[in-house]
Amino acid sequence: MVKNSFISIILNEQEENKENRGSVEFQVVSFTNKIRRLTSHLELHKKDYLSQRGLRKILGKRQRLLAYLSKKNRARYKELIGQLDIRERKTR
Repeated sequence: MVKNSFISIILNEQEENKENRGSVEFQVVSFTNKIRRLTSHLELHKKDYLSQRGLRKILGKRQRLLAYLSKKNRARYKELIGQLDIRERKTR
């Protein structure tokens, strides 16, 4: 149940290379997919507090991975957030 067709294309490309499942990009894409599914679930079930907690945990994991990627390789970070249509994180 992927709402954004581009994400499914990225997932298909990543699934072809089984070796890349541990890559930061693949993890961010899979977390983004989970976030979008949980968000659509929470629109229907507003009082599902356990799912809200799970969503916050996944958001934190994705944020940490994106912070790591932005420190290590800024070009790959910019490309990934552009592909996934994610807002850039705020800096202090």
